[in-house]
Amino acid sequence: MTVNEQSSVDQPVVSGTPGRWAVTAVFFLNGLTLSTYIVRAPSFKDAYQLTDGQFGLTGLLFALAALACMQGVGPLTARVGTRAVLRVALAVMPLLLAGIAVAPGPWWFTALAPVLGAVHGTTDAAMNTSAVAVERRAGRPVLNGCHAAWSISAVAASLSTAALTHTEVSLAAHLVTAGALLLAAGLVLGPRLPETGRVEAGAGDTTGQDGAAGFRTGWSGALLMLGLTATALMICEGAALGWGGVFLHEERHATLSMAAAAITAYTGGQTLGRLAGDRLTSRWGGDTLFRLGAAIATGGLAAAVLTPHPAAAVAGFALAGLGSSVLIPLTFSAVGRLPGTPTATLVSRLTTFTYTGILLGPALIGWAADRIGLAVTMAALIPLPLIVALFPRPGLRRDTPGA
Repeated sequence: MTVNEQSSVDQPVVSGTPGRWAVTAVFFLNGLTLSTYIVRAPSFKDAYQLTDGQFGLTGLLFALAALACMQGVGPLTARVGTRAVLRVALAVMPLLLAGIAVAPGPWWFTALAPVLGAVHGTTDAAMNTSAVAVERRAGRPVLNGCHAAWSISAVAASLSTAALTHTEVSLAAHLVTAGALLLAAGLVLGPRLPETGRVEAGAGDTTGQDGAAGFRTGWSGALLMLGLTATALMICEGAALGWGGVFLHEERHATLSMAAAAITAYTGGQTLGRLAGDRLTSRWGGDTLFRLGAAIATGGLAAAVLTPHPAAAVAGFALAGLGSSVLIPLTFSAVGRLPGTPTATLVSRLTTFTYTGILLGPALIGWAADRIGLAVTMAALIPLPLIVALFPRPGLRRDTPGA
């Protein structure tokens, strides 16, 4: 019997989906916090009079702190469970968000931002662990719905920030108010979170190994296959979100408003796909849906990159977002089914791969664009989702759940 089978995350539930909406709400609150921070980035740079180098260093430290803390989520949740981790994180993140807005100087901002990154990275791994556990206990898909909540929160943060900036609400007033609301929501949500991830005492020798050697466990061939899949998919997402608008403006001579519409179209398609993703997974099975989504994403990227008409390219980005929407949630679902290692450890490893893809992707695209041109670089990414779909995905169900 594996540790997963002996831990509290895998006890079968006959009916219902206990904890689903609470976990979905965590995705929404985490996404709202992080998206508010990201959308306000120009305001931070201006308020603290940061140079490009200082601002870039802050972003790098944020990412490195998130990646580092993800590695400890497996051992941590094995001891205290995801509910305890998430309750603390939901209380600390809003305080950090507000604190960054009222920091007394640029060095305080540079110091606090990586702390926010560390807590966010921990939250990201823990909430995905909890969602995977809820899905396994319920015997029905829930990951797409959770990730849809994150996408919706990003749109909400963007729109609200634009409105507040237009009405000249100050950075401090915005983030202190947002922090207070997020803190209140987190305190209300915390007791309602399901208890997942904690390994029962006496579960066996592997439990101790996970707690003592968590940084070395879980790196199986199956995990690496799924991890590389996630990295490739996030490179494509980073290309669409980080370079899609630039591509349309510089290569297709679209207006700035039309270029911005490409990002909105991609995230809109992604949100719609995730809202329907759980139902489609139940109907068709994970592997079939993954292949279909990859094919749609490839077609969408092709339309976005190869068409000379900006409006058609925007539609292509929407199609690419729709197709890609289910791929990362299905990959998280697959990694949660791998045997022999606690779910929290597996999910934290996969989260490392997704972060690597979204962080390295835009940088690699910029490097390649300097050498071979942005149009050629974007075109080279078109077949990537389809190539990924051709490789085996251990743990992803080929049958329809419950069949």
